[in-house]
Amino acid sequence: MCRWAAWSGAPRYLEEVICDPAHSLIAQSRNAVSCKTAVNADGFGISWYGDRQIPCLYKDVRPAWSDPNLLQIARHVRSGHFLAHVRASTGTATARDNCHPFTHDRWTFMHNGQVGGYDKVRRRLDNMIPDDLYRNRMGATDSESLFLVAVAYGLDLHPRAAMARAVFETEALSRYAGTAPHMRFAAAWSNGDVLYAARYASDRFAPTLYYREFGDGVMIVSEPLDGARDCWREVPQGQMIEVRAGKVEQMAFLSDEELVGA
Repeated sequence: MCRWAAWSGAPRYLEEVICDPAHSLIAQSRNAVSCKTAVNADGFGISWYGDRQIPCLYKDVRPAWSDPNLLQIARHVRSGHFLAHVRASTGTATARDNCHPFTHDRWTFMHNGQVGGYDKVRRRLDNMIPDDLYRNRMGATDSESLFLVAVAYGLDLHPRAAMARAVFETEALSRYAGTAPHMRFAAAWSNGDVLYAARYASDRFAPTLYYREFGDGVMIVSEPLDGARDCWREVPQGQMIEVRAGKVEQMAFLSDEELVGA
């Protein structure tokens, strides 16, 4: 499993999430505590938004703690909207194109989880991506396929429903293949203005997801960045949150109404 963190609010230096906290993302890449895999060393990535709509992306296959360029970027780049991820592979190769986040146009997506039996359903899942989007598929992960399927289902117009439908139909493929757990999903996606995150699983073991409201913005994480546990709110399984203009709204993720509207 992987670890990730996202920020939406007043501009902050990336190092305030990646490096500085007692349980920063770099610390979690060495010693995560809320997942089965303590070490997340199969690459990392950061996506941040500046003056342009299209995000800037930096990622590499080295462990986050060993990349001096990451430390330099984190120390000097400040953004009001960024997503950062450290990877623990669930089967695909350790390659730059398999590192999160993934981007398409103005969208950024990162994921902690897995699609059960992905090796058995990979071709079927890829077939759900239209040709005009498939040329943007750079890697080999289930996460990137899931993201592009959501884009195809109308992520621009229905950011909640398109992602929910992509997860629902990908889970159905896994059930067809017969490999459990069929879906583990704790993910964040953003267009640079609104930040979304959801927590879901086909069983009762959804990956962890927390958020914290600060005076100048909202942080969403796989696990808390510090020991102030009372300040972090856990997102219940089957729920998602939307962060818009500093306000958090919580809602059901896989609702019939959303799936019909996608």
